[in-house]
Amino acid sequence: MKVGPIENISGIPLGILGTHLGFLEALVPDDNGMLPRNTDGEFVIAAGARELIEQSPVKIDLIQISSFGTTNPDEKDELIAAVRDLGLEPQLVMMVGGVNPMNPDDEEEALAQLMVNLGAALRNNIVQVNSTSVETWMEGNPPSSEEEFEARVAQNIKLHLRAYEEAGLAGSCIGNWNIEFLRPGEFQNFTSLAKLRPILTGLNEKIGSPFFKALIDAAHCGDSGLSISENEVIVTSMGEADEIGPFHCSVPTTRGCLSSDDGWVGALLTANAKTGKLPSAFVELFRHDDPVLEPLRKLDPGHGIDTTLGRSYNEVMVDGLIDTVRRLNNLKNRGIL
Repeated sequence: MKVGPIENISGIPLGILGTHLGFLEALVPDDNGMLPRNTDGEFVIAAGARELIEQSPVKIDLIQISSFGTTNPDEKDELIAAVRDLGLEPQLVMMVGGVNPMNPDDEEEALAQLMVNLGAALRNNIVQVNSTSVETWMEGNPPSSEEEFEARVAQNIKLHLRAYEEAGLAGSCIGNWNIEFLRPGEFQNFTSLAKLRPILTGLNEKIGSPFFKALIDAAHCGDSGLSISENEVIVTSMGEADEIGPFHCSVPTTRGCLSSDDGWVGALLTANAKTGKLPSAFVELFRHDDPVLEPLRKLDPGHGIDTTLGRSYNEVMVDGLIDTVRRLNNLKNRGIL
């Protein structure tokens, strides 16, 4: 049965990413900095977003786009224009690769990659940027002591403050920079909200305002080793400090259908809503067989479970959008939003 239009009455903008389309197939530039396109010459990410807009009974407001420093600037600008033409507000998710943001010896190269992406955001009047820029994916070692952890925090504060200042973000179109932690194994240091928070607090103290916030992903919270209730306590405290950024409705371990989340998405979406600071919610799925994510399947075979149950990934995304807007609307009805 086709579902009729569902109005989002919550006041919380709803967004998508493009990870369900596949990293190499949709997001990662080739050796010449060109982004993937379909046989009609359309960006795969834009075509996929258009298909979701057409299929979803829920209005989609936002899109977060993985942004690599090696992408040709004209390609990046054209993609941003293409998703805007679809009626979506774009955000960038800035990726840093091949360098260690925690290593002072890599500071200049890490800064250069951030500056490329921040330049693209400023050039295109982007209002929110996001990043996983505090650590290198699937590399590195855990800190050997509290002193070493604190040194890595301090280096990240130094790096990101330089990016903020040298890009001229104060008073710019960019209202916030939201930083995401990843699960143990993907990261080795900043693997929970509790471990990420000192970076945000340190940066905001130096700037004098809550410009840096947490991009809170239910999947990473669920895989972090902290319980739902422990995460809820941290979210409440971060809300009081105005450190709450976008929320990812994404499932621990499987990163698939929201029905496999065992309560994490609902509980943490509610916790973020209760702070009164939740700016937006995004539905994020990964393909269970994405070749780029083979290291995650080796880390935890649960990541490779197919949760589609006969549906296409577009259909699973539409189900996730419906589920999320109903949760948001009921949070509004219950006076939580």
